[in-house]
Amino acid sequence: MCHNCKHHQGKECDCEGKCENEGCNCGGGSHFQRQYRTKAEQIVELEAYLGELKLEVQAVEEKLAELHK
Repeated sequence: MCHNCKHHQGKECDCEGKCENEGCNCGGGSHFQRQYRTKAEQIVELEAYLGELKLEVQAVEEKLAELHK
């Protein structure tokens, strides 16, 4: 649980220590929070983001097709 971060409001934290909110201790109790990602980590994160964007485009296209009927 994230106890010091207001944006989670007592809910389970899913930011995996990458929270950008100041004062968040989501990094598993560690005081150290990484500032930089390796090239491989950036690629994985961007590929996941691209996948989410593609799913969003598909959902919008499906909704538009439904509305045009």
